This record gives sequence, C-alpha cells and structure tokens, in this order.
Amino acid sequence: MDSATSEANPVTTAGTEARPPLLSTAAQGLKIVIVGGFGVGKTTMVRAVSDIRPLNTEETMTRAGEGVDDLSAVQGKTTTTIAFDFGRISLNDETVLYLFGAPGQERFWFLWDRLFSGTLGAVVLVDTRRLEDSWYAIDRLEAHGTPFIVACNDFGGPRHAVEQVREALDLPAEIPLIQCDARSRESSKEVLLALVQHLYTLSTARTAPENTL
Repeated sequence: MDSATSEANPVTTAGTEARPPLLSTAAQGLKIVIVGGFGVGKTTMVRAVSDIRPLNTEETMTRAGEGVDDLSAVQGKTTTTIAFDFGRISLNDETVLYLFGAPGQERFWFLWDRLFSGTLGAVVLVDTRRLEDSWYAIDRLEAHGTPFIVACNDFGGPRHAVEQVREALDLPAEIPLIQCDARSRESSKEVLLALVQHLYTLSTARTAPENTL
C-alpha cells in the first residue's frame, strides 16, 4: 500500500477506534504545543487524539538518567520523549491542528523556546499530585506571550476542585482550566476545542471596536 492510500484510510490498531480519513481540502494549519512536567501524559494525549499515526521520539530510559530525572511520581515509566511528539487532527474541512508534544524533563527545556516559535496556542497538561512541575511551563508561555489553557489529567486518583487547582497555580480567571483524561480521544478533543475557543475569544476581543461614549 502506498503512502497516499494509507493516509486516505482510517488508521486502526488492535483495541483502538478507527481514525477518520485525512482531508485533502485543508487550507489552514494551526500549530499547537502540549507542554507540562515529566510524565504528565503529553505523549499519551497526542497519541489519543491524532488522526495520523503520531511521530514520537520516545526512548527507553536507562541508568544514565538515574539521579537526573525524578521518577518518584512516575515509578512505572520506562520510556521518555527526548525531542517532541507530533500529531495532526482535522477540526473541519478547511482547518487542521498540528500538535507538538514537548519533552518534560528539565534537561530538555532548552527545546521549548524553539517549539513555541510560530505556535498559535498551548495546552499546559498538569498532574494535580505535583502541580509545581507546571510552573516553569506557565512562566515560559507567559514570557513568550503565547495564549494557553490548563488541563488537569485524571490519572484515576481523587480529583481536586478546579478552583483549588486555579488557586494553587495562581491562574487568572480568564485562562480556562478544565479536567481531562489524556487516554481518551474524546476527552483530548474537548481540550483542543477549549483551546481553540479560548483563542477565538481572545481574537474577537482584540478586533472588537472600543466602546465610545
């Protein structure tokens, strides 16, 4: 099967749902970055929501990372992203999102500034058990002036109230904060739709004429 044929058909794998075919009518591509701490589910979200087979740069973790990467909160993790993940999802007949999942370890943070270049908006994915891992991502996005929303990934543990998380992150009221399950395609799509809506709201506010007396 050639590449054109394989892209025209839904992607199916054992135990997963069929993916919709890629659209050849897309005229607008929007770059989105999914960022956050180590092991919060960025790669999982890109895999769950992408219409295509995602490109990833995961490598098996070795003893070289011992004492460098903090595995205390992700003890079952055996692989890690060393560059970025990439996926694509069609919003409608004309618009697609290009998804870039950023690496989470501090030693790869130097890549973030390049990933943020040309980015329309970002999702900060957080694990409520270690919110402090999200502070650097939020700081860097604010420094770049990149609009973002925050999504709390549900790892099966008790959920924290949204307002508690907002207060802990010192997040302004105008920045959307939602719950999600990065393993779920539908839940991940809701996250991306929330970001697109947020970007639309910001764009409308910027272009609206000022009220005059």
